[in-house]
Amino acid sequence: MPTAIVTGASRGIGYALSLALGREGAHVVAVARTVGGLEELDDEIREAGGSATLVPADLKDF
Repeated sequence: MPTAIVTGASRGIGYALSLALGREGAHVVAVARTVGGLEELDDEIREAGGSATLVPADLKDF
C-alpha cells in the first residue's frame, strides 16, 4: 500500500487530494493545524474504504 503525506489536509485542495488518494488505496498521512477538519477527513476516508494517520501540527513551528 503506497503512503502519501499531504500538508494542509483539513480544507481546500489538500482535503480533496487526501480524499482522492485515500479512495485510490493510499494510506494518507494528513497534516494540518485544524483537528476538526482532520477528523472529518478521516471519517470520509474510512467511509471510502481507505486509511489515514492524522497529524495535527503547524509546520511553521518546525
